[in-house]
Amino acid sequence: MYWLILIVAGLSEVLFAMCLGKAKEATGSAVYIWYFGFLVPLTISMALLVKAAQTLAIGTAYAVWTGIGAVGTVLIGIFVFKDPSSFRRLFSLPHL
Repeated sequence: MYWLILIVAGLSEVLFAMCLGKAKEATGSAVYIWYFGFLVPLTISMALLVKAAQTLAIGTAYAVWTGIGAVGTVLIGIFVFKDPSSFRRLFSLPHL
């Protein structure tokens, strides 16, 4: 159960990073909507990480949470924000 909580926490981290990227592209009042969209998954992600770390070792929980966030954010950058997808970048994904 705590592993599932940790995975959802990591996916929430990807979501809040995506909202930051969208806020960067937005103009006018849409910027505030994306910033609010950033705060909600940020809060969820942190709360779930705390919950998972109550049972899992903190080093393991943090490493998995960060890994999901890092790989997920790179993939969102490539597919949503059209970041470059060079061989070097894709090759480094498993090493994050």
